[in-house]
Amino acid sequence: MAATDNALRCFKAYDIRGKLGEELTEHLAWCIGRAYAKVVQAGTVALGADVRATSEPLKRALALGLLSEGVDVIDLGMTGTEEVYFAAQYLPIDGAIEVTASHNPIDYNGMKLVRHNARPISGDSGLNDIKQQAIALLEEPFPAAEFSQFCQLADSSAAFNWAQASWQRQSILDAYVSCMLSFIYPAQLKPLKLVVNAGNGAAGHVIDAIEAIFARDLVPVEFIKVHHQPDALFPNGIPNPLLPENRAATSKAVIEHQADFGIAWDGDFDRCFLFDEKGQFIEGYYIVGLLAAAFLQKSPGQKIIHDPRLYWNTQHIVNRNGGISVISKTGHAFIKERMRAEDAIYGGEMSAHHYFRDFAYCDSGMVPWLLVAELVSISAKSLSQLVEDMIAAYPSSGELNFHIDQPQQAVQKVQQHYMPLANQTDYTDGLSMAFDGWRFNLRSSNTENVLRLNVESQQNSALMEQKTAEIVSILTDAE
Repeated sequence: MAATDNALRCFKAYDIRGKLGEELTEHLAWCIGRAYAKVVQAGTVALGADVRATSEPLKRALALGLLSEGVDVIDLGMTGTEEVYFAAQYLPIDGAIEVTASHNPIDYNGMKLVRHNARPISGDSGLNDIKQQAIALLEEPFPAAEFSQFCQLADSSAAFNWAQASWQRQSILDAYVSCMLSFIYPAQLKPLKLVVNAGNGAAGHVIDAIEAIFARDLVPVEFIKVHHQPDALFPNGIPNPLLPENRAATSKAVIEHQADFGIAWDGDFDRCFLFDEKGQFIEGYYIVGLLAAAFLQKSPGQKIIHDPRLYWNTQHIVNRNGGISVISKTGHAFIKERMRAEDAIYGGEMSAHHYFRDFAYCDSGMVPWLLVAELVSISAKSLSQLVEDMIAAYPSSGELNFHIDQPQQAVQKVQQHYMPLANQTDYTDGLSMAFDGWRFNLRSSNTENVLRLNVESQQNSALMEQKTAEIVSILTDAE
């Protein structure tokens, strides 16, 4: 029963994440592979994995589970999540799974699952069914001897048959990079020096491929590489540029090399974070506004999806550029489903997830910086100049996290404090309250046991800071 309870905790609202050995095991991965095959009714599935030492064994356990159900497996090797999304669009397959814990601690891992054409699998679109079947399959013992034999074959062969199915390695890197570059006109790029920080994660091999194409085509972009090589031990910390302590290396390199801007990725590079030419971190919120404007200037009247944590700037930008703004619940599966339902051209979250209709409505950590490089080149403005008016108009707190034993009681305490003054209260995702000149969102994370707070104001940094401190005080008392 304890093993079952631990396994159940792995299944989140839109992906799988758990502590290694306790919650997520090779046994559970094998069961998930079998359950995925049954629920999706798949014939062929592609698998990828990030650089963590535990990702490859989990991927192979997944593969064995799929193969045992008669599903052919294509092993993409070390990938970022969006390479798996691309595979589900590009290859004639029924779905794909990425083994990754993204920015979680090193003793965690997880999985992101999609169907054909990268349609997300979340709680209400198949993940709960996979969970139920996988938990039931845990009653069967893990075939350790069979798994060892499979791993030996995978180590020594590029392709082989297993039971009634086949396993093969295949690279889609060239096609994927071509897709990324199709979002811009590389010939429009002016001489740029860019700091790129892969955080010892999976992004480095993609940058190397783009660099080779730029060199071949004489595109004048120079890359300054920081923590570039993948390393399962993450010697420079878990790749999570949302944490201020993880930003110094990128900022320092931008300043030292007098770069035009800097880019840092998380572990599976489905998010990228930008630093201006002064080495200053740019909140993802303002990049959403920047990219929304760029898309609407080319395609007026289109819909833009955004999350409810911070949105006043986004709504202002979208309205000013003749677009239609649509709020969606936070989270990649929810955003993608809303993107498809609305046929939105672009969607963005302040957490630096950016979604594109021309990428099967999926998020990408490569497309955003390419678009920003094009904007900087065409506008002849620096990145700081491109976002400075937005930051001044709608200053924000950035996301603040709180570990609280009874989060709902803490949220209720904040709501009761501010209810008499609120002009608007919304529950699309957590608690959002708006007042004269400022607003906040307070919500429980879908992937971690934390409360997340975001505050913004209208042209009043002091008010934003004051109200942020007020709410922090209330939450601190509740800890």
